Amino acid sequence: MTIAIVDDDPIVCQSLETIMTATGAAEVLWTANDGDEAVTRYFDTPDNRPDVLLIDIQMPGRDGLDATREILERDPAARILFLTTFADRAYITQAMALGARGYLIKQDVTAVGPAIQAVMAGQVVLGSEVLGTLTNSMNGHSMNGHASDAASPSRDDMPEHYRQPGDDAATVESMLNEREREVAALVAEGLDNREIAHRLYLGEGTVRNRVSSTLDKLGLANRTQLAILWINAHR
Repeated sequence: MTIAIVDDDPIVCQSLETIMTATGAAEVLWTANDGDEAVTRYFDTPDNRPDVLLIDIQMPGRDGLDATREILERDPAARILFLTTFADRAYITQAMALGARGYLIKQDVTAVGPAIQAVMAGQVVLGSEVLGTLTNSMNGHSMNGHASDAASPSRDDMPEHYRQPGDDAATVESMLNEREREVAALVAEGLDNREIAHRLYLGEGTVRNRVSSTLDKLGLANRTQLAILWINAHR
């Protein structure tokens, strides 16, 4: 498994490279310190394209979101995992809307290795602090319990496929039947299919089918996008 690391702090890049190499979690192909360098290095040669790209949000010059947008436009198969200190809901929403495979907070580097493995297995990864931010935003509060309108993008700021069919509860719910709404609400709580099946007294296969039908109806790619859309519709 190969990775690349993009962070404006060279010490962070070096530390992560040392940990990934020492633990055998991944081989680090290259590191970069800003978005422009990341795009250049990624497309320099086919061999420079890692299995997973770790990237920060805020960096001097071109930020991680803009770099991710270009990389995914040119290589839709790219697996990008955000690793940052920022847990703002606006950043999380934008990152996942772009098609990132995950969003982690830089608080426990031991979680990076398992997250990379999960991304390689086709999963979408959200750190516990990230899920907490999304869940708490349903009540209009940030993680410290105070109102946080500054971190909440307006409807016009939301990515297009989050605003279609709409980010208000009435429009979203009008497209889903009662069972699909129940499943969507539990997905937004961070429950997996097994946990949802247990909560609703259904089979895992039934839950999996309902999640798929819900994604199809709303034009979404994965359950993380569903969770974010549901939370935005009910905040």
